[in-house]
Amino acid sequence: MPVMSDVTANLTHHFLIAMPNMVDSNFSRTLTYIAEHSDQGALGVIVNRPTDMTLATLYERIDIPLQIQEIALQPIYFGGPVQTDRGFVLHRPAGDWHSTLTVQEEVGLTSSKDILEAIGADGKPAEFLVTLGYAGWAAGQLEDELANNAWLTVPADLDIVFTLPPEERLVAAMQSLGIDFASLSEVAGHA
Repeated sequence: MPVMSDVTANLTHHFLIAMPNMVDSNFSRTLTYIAEHSDQGALGVIVNRPTDMTLATLYERIDIPLQIQEIALQPIYFGGPVQTDRGFVLHRPAGDWHSTLTVQEEVGLTSSKDILEAIGADGKPAEFLVTLGYAGWAAGQLEDELANNAWLTVPADLDIVFTLPPEERLVAAMQSLGIDFASLSEVAGHA
C-alpha cells in the first residue's frame, strides 16, 4: 500500500474539514485540529463547536479560582466523542505543563489541571481553546476515512482558531484551500 501512505502522509498540525456528506453527527460541519498522527492512529480536537458551558462554569465545577473575569464567558468546546468528561486545552505557546502533547514548538495540547490554574490566575497562555473530549482514530482508521472522501485536509493555521469566531473557522479553513463551502455543499450535499 505505498500509494496510500503517499496520499495521507503525516497530518499532525493539519485541519480536517468534514465533507458535506459526513453522516456522523459528531463530525458534521466540523473543523478538527490534528494534534498527533502516526501509524498508531490520530488524535485531535474539534475547534468550531462551542457548547453552552462557559469557562466560569467549568472553573466552578473543578474548584479552580477564575481571577481573570474577561475570559469567564468564553465557551467550552465539544472536542470530540472520546472522553467527553475530560478537558483538553489547545494553546499557543506550548509551554511547560504536566501533561502536554507538544504538537509543534509553538503549539501544545494539554490535559493537566496546571494549565487551567495558570489561565485562571493570570490569563497565560493568552491563546487557548478548552474542549471536553477529543477525536480519536485507531491505526489506519483516518486513512480509510480519507480514502472514502470523508475529509478534506489543509495545513493548520492557528490564527483561524485563536482569532476568528467559531462560526467562521470552517469557512476560513475552506477558503485557505480555495474552496467555497456553500458551493461544495450544493454539489455533494444530497445523501
